[in-house]
Amino acid sequence: MTSASQERDKWGSKVGFILAAAGSAIGLGNIWRFPYVTGQNGGAAFVLLYIIFVVVIGLPVMVAELTIGRTTERDTVGAFAKLAPKSLWTLVGMLGVATGVGILSYYAVIAGWTVGYFFKTLGGSFSHLMTAETSVNIFTHFVSNPAAAIGLLFVFILLTALVVMGGVSSGIERWAKILMPVLFVLLILLTLRSVTLPGAGKGLAFYLKPDFSKITIGAAGKALGQALFSLSLGMGAMITYGSYLSKKENLVIAGCYVAFFDTLIAIIAGLMTFPALFAMGLDPAGGPGLVFVVIPTIFAKMPGGDFFGAGFFLLLSVAALTSTISLLEVPVAYLVDEWKWTRKKAVLIMSALSFTLGIPSALSNGASSWLSKIPGIGTGFLDLANIVLGNYSLTLGALLISVFIGYKWGIKAAIAQNEKGGNTFYFKNVWAFLIRFVCPIAIMLIFVYIIWTKNYF
Repeated sequence: MTSASQERDKWGSKVGFILAAAGSAIGLGNIWRFPYVTGQNGGAAFVLLYIIFVVVIGLPVMVAELTIGRTTERDTVGAFAKLAPKSLWTLVGMLGVATGVGILSYYAVIAGWTVGYFFKTLGGSFSHLMTAETSVNIFTHFVSNPAAAIGLLFVFILLTALVVMGGVSSGIERWAKILMPVLFVLLILLTLRSVTLPGAGKGLAFYLKPDFSKITIGAAGKALGQALFSLSLGMGAMITYGSYLSKKENLVIAGCYVAFFDTLIAIIAGLMTFPALFAMGLDPAGGPGLVFVVIPTIFAKMPGGDFFGAGFFLLLSVAALTSTISLLEVPVAYLVDEWKWTRKKAVLIMSALSFTLGIPSALSNGASSWLSKIPGIGTGFLDLANIVLGNYSLTLGALLISVFIGYKWGIKAAIAQNEKGGNTFYFKNVWAFLIRFVCPIAIMLIFVYIIWTKNYF
């Protein structure tokens, strides 16, 4: 019988991998979360901090994850088992699998909302919307409908499962080559419309002209947390995607491409959002409801608002799908590699589990009073899942991966793997310093910051 590494699927091309990995990173975190967190933290100064953290923290950790995956050609659990056999480090891989399934369960709920809003906008539901209060009422009614919430969750899990079931090259890579260009074109079109609105200049100034008095410890903490969340680090997605890479690929260059496209999309998302917000005289610090509450009021006041609004929510749906694909692939790869399941069986079981786990999140926005505000905790189930999985688990995972590379497996071994096949490991001494000292310390600080201040972004 051939070995697991010989049986494993591979990316068909470097471009396919970059698009798929960028798709994993580019999601609701870039187009939904990045603009509202930026708005809450002063605009351009926050953007500058975010870019610095992507380069100094995010990129080194991404290269580390890709190196672990490509070296072992295994899933996130098998990778740690191969590099540190019979040790507790395999628990880091298990944390990644659990985090992937958990995030998928509630992420798909929000992703389902984007699909629902695409059809609502296309159908003219916001044509006569005049106030933010009306928009709040529409959104509240929409998310509190249990049949709609669960139905849309099922639809999005199904779409994700169909892509992942096709495998790496025939499923994930093929669809990434379609979805990513579509996402980029839609984003550019909407951005061009936004920056040409009367009064958009104030939004551009807010977003592009830094006010350094806005830089605080809290803003820095949120910028680092956003960088980790945005790049899909700490849950094994890049380890899994890296395991399908050819030994000939230069991991540093590949990682730079992924980080560049991810950051580019986030920056353009801000260019799309803030000019329109200021043009309409709305608050840039609109919070998590920015997309589903504030944005529809903008499109309602625009010429051709139904068309551009539908395009915006289609954009969100595409971005979300490229991320849910990688979230599902993490546990699927684990079951295929370690348990020797067929891909079809693994996809069906993990999809069913994610859907089941997602039902409480789907019902936690008004459909169930208990789930909307859990007794003794005071927050809804979906918000709690985001706090535990989207913040704590990812931050802890990124910390442990940087420590593993820097002090367990070793910098020399990692550099040697990157230089196989005649590849040049650019700035390897800088990377070694960052991954051993800067990344663990910075991530530890943000982890302590989250716990100490209870500031969950």
